[in-house]
Amino acid sequence: MDRKLELFQESITEFIFVNQKPEPADIIFVPGNGYPQMAERAAGLWKNHMAPLVLPSGRYSVTRGHFAGVMEKEDRYGGEYETEWEFLSHVLTENGVPQDCILREDRATFTYENAIYSRQVTDCAELEVQKAIICCKSHHARRCLMYFQLLYPQTEFLVCPSDTENITRENWHETEKGIEEVMGEADRIIRQFNLMMK
Repeated sequence: MDRKLELFQESITEFIFVNQKPEPADIIFVPGNGYPQMAERAAGLWKNHMAPLVLPSGRYSVTRGHFAGVMEKEDRYGGEYETEWEFLSHVLTENGVPQDCILREDRATFTYENAIYSRQVTDCAELEVQKAIICCKSHHARRCLMYFQLLYPQTEFLVCPSDTENITRENWHETEKGIEEVMGEADRIIRQFNLMMK
């Protein structure tokens, strides 16, 4: 591979795939989708006393108009769910998180709304969020972080992502799907941040 292309690829990888070591926090955010890995990771962090509360967020994708269904591990988590929140909440309870430690946000239909409505939930609960963990897809990490930082400007965030769809920071550039997903994320970040600046 040409060294200039390799450097560009490394820069994209570092930008998109934010991954930090978890530390004790006030809450764990889980932006919505149909993959269980992020809620599983959040449950593991909760059990390790990294935060007392978990807030999964999501109704369903605005482009689909309904919950798309369980995307992986359907043999364990298969069922009928009306919202992403309902699905993620089920994954959390199946992995040992009590229902009274799970907050509810089931209106969001895209990532920015995950952050907007999550802020409304924590404000309504009068929670002071000084430090928070975000459990999201690994190739979705930068965009999630960007939106949550906008809505919680005084909060320190730690991103603790999970790989899905066989896309990782090590292999994303090896498949057409990985390249499309990651470069699509970079494109959306640039376009949406441009709108926000205006």
